[in-house]
Amino acid sequence: MKDKLRVGTEYLRKTCAPETFAFTTTAELEGLEDIVGQERAVQAMSFGLDITRPGYNIFIVGSPGTGRTTYAKKAVQAKATRQPVPPDWCYVYNFSNPSQPKALVLPGGQGRVFCRDIEELEAALREDIPKAFDGEEYERHKARILQDFQKTRTALLEELTDLALQRGFALKTTASGFLTVPIIDGREVAQNEYASLKPEVQREIEERSQQLRVEAAEIMRRVTQAERELRARLKELDHSIGLSAVGHLIEELQHKYRDNAQVVAYLETYKNDVLQHLDEFKDKDGEEQLPLLAMRRQDVRRYKVNLLVDNSKTDGAPVVVEPNPTWYNLLGRVEYQNEMGSFTTDFTKIKAGAFHRANGGYLILNANDLLANPLAWQAVKRALKTREIRVESMADQYSALALSTLRPEPIPLTTKVVIIGNHFQYQLLYNYDEDFRKLFKVKVDFDDDMERTPETEMHIARFAAQRAKSEGLRHLHRDAVARVVEHSSRIISSQRRLSTCFNELAELLYEADVWAGLEGAKVVQRRHVNKAIAEKIYRSSRWQEYRERLLAEGKLLVSVQGAAVGQVNGLSVLSTGDYQFGVPARITANTFAGRGGIINIEREIQLSGSIHSKGVLTLAGYLGQRFAQKRPLALSASITFEQLYGGVEGDSASSAELFALLSSLADIPIDQGLAVTGSVNQKGEIQPVGGINEKTEGWFETCKILGMTGTQGVVIPRRNLDDLMLNDEVLEAVRAKRFLVYAIDRVEEGLEILTGVAAGSPDAKGEYGADTVFGRVQRKLNLFSEEQPPKGKDNE
Repeated sequence: MKDKLRVGTEYLRKTCAPETFAFTTTAELEGLEDIVGQERAVQAMSFGLDITRPGYNIFIVGSPGTGRTTYAKKAVQAKATRQPVPPDWCYVYNFSNPSQPKALVLPGGQGRVFCRDIEELEAALREDIPKAFDGEEYERHKARILQDFQKTRTALLEELTDLALQRGFALKTTASGFLTVPIIDGREVAQNEYASLKPEVQREIEERSQQLRVEAAEIMRRVTQAERELRARLKELDHSIGLSAVGHLIEELQHKYRDNAQVVAYLETYKNDVLQHLDEFKDKDGEEQLPLLAMRRQDVRRYKVNLLVDNSKTDGAPVVVEPNPTWYNLLGRVEYQNEMGSFTTDFTKIKAGAFHRANGGYLILNANDLLANPLAWQAVKRALKTREIRVESMADQYSALALSTLRPEPIPLTTKVVIIGNHFQYQLLYNYDEDFRKLFKVKVDFDDDMERTPETEMHIARFAAQRAKSEGLRHLHRDAVARVVEHSSRIISSQRRLSTCFNELAELLYEADVWAGLEGAKVVQRRHVNKAIAEKIYRSSRWQEYRERLLAEGKLLVSVQGAAVGQVNGLSVLSTGDYQFGVPARITANTFAGRGGIINIEREIQLSGSIHSKGVLTLAGYLGQRFAQKRPLALSASITFEQLYGGVEGDSASSAELFALLSSLADIPIDQGLAVTGSVNQKGEIQPVGGINEKTEGWFETCKILGMTGTQGVVIPRRNLDDLMLNDEVLEAVRAKRFLVYAIDRVEEGLEILTGVAAGSPDAKGEYGADTVFGRVQRKLNLFSEEQPPKGKDNE
């Protein structure tokens, strides 16, 4: 059986024959422009871009390097160019409520024109209004109004003077108003004389003075009324003159924008405000304005336009990629300036965010950046849920300074958001944020691999051609392309699939180009690709070399020769982030009488992960099913990974642990030249595991260090055969029969390879042959069971 389970070199790596390519170098090929191997993602993306209903935003999931971002930008851009240019948005002064600037919408590209029109309007007003008020007609009308007022005022004051004389008083004008002086015998009475008058005379003068004050108050009321009428007539005159200067200019713009009711209404309020503040437009060039006086004047910026979104140079719908999605970068901000020690602002300092720029188009965000910024995710949800962009300051409530705040009018939102993330982020948001599933209903799932066919192998060749042409790299010889194809299969450990992580392949092309350049080669050959792969491994393999040194020095106890009972070489994988490699681990098992069951030492000291613990517990199920059908399983056993000082996770060593247990129970030694990997279930079937290439190559390196014998090898699950993409050195060793690879489906096959003894099959009574592994295990378990005292009695 052992020879039948040995694997030939034809199964250890699927090579790519260069002669299958109908080209000599990639210079003969057209570059690969479209994404390949992502049919599901492409279809989902197309659907997500076509549907316009609320909530159908897109979340792209996939591994880094699979082309998610590049494809997303390309697909969105292609869709956007076929769509109309969205409108421009402006903020203008709200003349009725300055703290709430109004938003105006104009056809795409017209915002800049509108800004220029308003600037020209203001310039014209500042030129025409002073001229209108400097004209002879204005002065003539003003003089007539003042003359009429002066006549009225003079007549009223004369009436008041006559009335005072009739009452026996002289009327004197002072800085504070009028003063009445009594007249006796045609002579004005001085104040010192008044005190010497008889009391009855003083009472009579006081009575007449009181009567005069009442009558004078009525006359002064008429004077005040005349002054009020003067101001009204002057204001009416100013309004009339101002309207003559303003009206036709405003009306021209209202006619130009007659199809935009918002703009027409704004221009009407603009005109009314100008007419109410004509003094701001009159010529004051000769006046020197003091700072405080200047602050009291109306802020002339209220006649400006803040062009928030300008789509004049946009072709189709906008596509915005926001690399730093903070609250303010997404929703916009209101900037402040320091005036006299206080921070103030106005509508011209409202700045657009990514949602503003992408309105009517597409906003692309990276989930890593989005979730790393506090409140950014909340900003995205709020905008999508309310379907409006509301510029708000998050600092106002925390600031110790007095800030003049604005609450700009919200802008309706019609943006489709595309978030690029990974599977973990998608599941996290989907399971823990109930809004997520309502807002991102389209999932675009990128595959990590694609089927390996002649067509997809040619896709890799065309990809290399495209990179060479677009980035000035050397073209690849078809031998080099074949090696890149094989490496693509190695990346995902599959003979049937190719990696869709084209970014990793691109890195290989860059590095192979460098090595070809150092050699002076005109095209990249297979040896250059091999060199790039080897050098990349070397740059990241310091820890691997460190462990190999410990092996050579005998500090890591691993046997590659001889045989031992209850001891087997297991295989695991260590990862340093950018590199992973296989390492051997001595697994030992001790068995003895008792009812303690199988003790996983790593679990007892909390170094065992949950999957590894499950694998160990599975062993008890296997032993019970096979050996405890007639009597209870009386067994105590301990299993451990020797010299393991970190954690262990995964069940890929469960078959090795089982072999160590059975070896200990049967007292049959295991060949130490062989290493084992594979998961086992309760039925004794060997299940596939990950990292099969790294584990196999790791054991091969161990044997090289400690001494090759020609009988060493690995035992792997048969279901992992199509995952093998071993390196050239291992292939050559297998071909030369210096290293062996066995593939098994069941525990029985592994036992025979490792021990050289048949596992055994039960007879009609369920008993195993005495010279088989299972027969010896059964006898040992029966012995343990007989030696155990009845349950519930003390063992004295």
